[in-house]
Amino acid sequence: MAKTKTAFFCQNCGTQYAKWVGQCGACKEWNTVVEEIIQKENTVPWKSAESTKEKASKPLLIGQINSSKEFRLDICDKEFNRVLGGGLVPGSLVLLGGEPGIGKSTLLLQIALRLNLRTLYVSGEESMKQIKMRAERIHPNNQTCYILTETKTQNIFKQIHEIAPDILVIDSIQTLHTDYIESSAGSISQIRECASELIRFAKETNTPVILIGHITKDGNIAGPKILEHMVDTVLQFEGDRNYVYRILRALKNRFGSTAELGIYEMQGDGLREVNNPSEVLLSKNDSGLSGTAIASTIEGMRPLMIEIQALVSSAVYGTPQRSATGYNAKRLNMLLAVLEKRAGFKLGAKDVFLNITGGITVDDPAIDLAVIAAILSSNADIPIEKNVCFAAEIGLAGEIRPVQRVEQRILEADKLGFSTIYVSKNNKIALKKTKIKVEMVSKIEDVVVKLFVNKIL
Repeated sequence: MAKTKTAFFCQNCGTQYAKWVGQCGACKEWNTVVEEIIQKENTVPWKSAESTKEKASKPLLIGQINSSKEFRLDICDKEFNRVLGGGLVPGSLVLLGGEPGIGKSTLLLQIALRLNLRTLYVSGEESMKQIKMRAERIHPNNQTCYILTETKTQNIFKQIHEIAPDILVIDSIQTLHTDYIESSAGSISQIRECASELIRFAKETNTPVILIGHITKDGNIAGPKILEHMVDTVLQFEGDRNYVYRILRALKNRFGSTAELGIYEMQGDGLREVNNPSEVLLSKNDSGLSGTAIASTIEGMRPLMIEIQALVSSAVYGTPQRSATGYNAKRLNMLLAVLEKRAGFKLGAKDVFLNITGGITVDDPAIDLAVIAAILSSNADIPIEKNVCFAAEIGLAGEIRPVQRVEQRILEADKLGFSTIYVSKNNKIALKKTKIKVEMVSKIEDVVVKLFVNKIL
């Protein structure tokens, strides 16, 4: 049996060393030399000794490969299933990252407790009592979820061999360590080696594995970038802790689209799936307030109605302020320049503040018209009717440009009871059986006349 052999490599230039050194002699960088495995023991910890013979794979013609639809596991969470592309693929490796305290462990423990499949939840950060307290709050009655507090991969695979779980959850990959490498948990070499062992286990046993990953202050998943390349799916769990809503996005997905979006609401008994996010992102205020407009946007394949708030006031200080929350500040400056140059509105000496309610961030250009409508409403102090919404992009010439999938946006607005939607004149719309009135406009001046001038007159 071959013994484990290791060497030391510089992570910056790749120079090899026989022992650890503090500074690389080739590139002169400090603390970049880490230990890596060259050859390790030929053992498979999750298999018995008599079944460790490996079978070499054979090449097949592309026409001989079975192209039947892959089986997916329903994990009893519609939002999570949607982001994954329809469910969890057997043998896949899913990496979930997010800010500390955002609810990553709560989400995966909640999924593990709901499933009727045998699940092994491995925690390297919390004790069994802590997990038990959270489990009683989320889903007290479960007979199929096993809890293990362990950080050594060899011990974890021993328990896997005894339990034979259908799903494995690791919380988190940065806390694991293996005997094959003599470095602390969370180091680059430890994360890479532990992840490779879990990938081999998932592929050979056809067991799906879900990993929780810590993130750095820059928002990237901690550890080597190769970790994101190794796994099949990378999910990002985000949201403002001052708000109750959380958003689940797919940054990488080998088995589905990365455009899907899942929305949750944090409650005392766990995370609640939000099936109709438009209702929770719109305020329930019936009184007419100036500076508020509703935009029809699309996140992934899902249409959403979001509320945009704007405040325009005279600049108290010498330089006018431009502030945007949940919206690109550079695009806001561009729209203000278009209003001043093309439409004749003098906003250069006024402060402009913009906010997208609900704590979400949107980069869809289709909300441009709603942003301009909210700014003009606040500037004139004239409220926009609450049953009016917008879906159009603004060009630098002041023209209103068409957006994609406008019919889906119109149907969503019609379903939520809006009476009028403003879209570009260049959009081709074939809808007939809708109650909503579709206003076709081509310039910003057309919108101003219909929203504000007619009210003044």
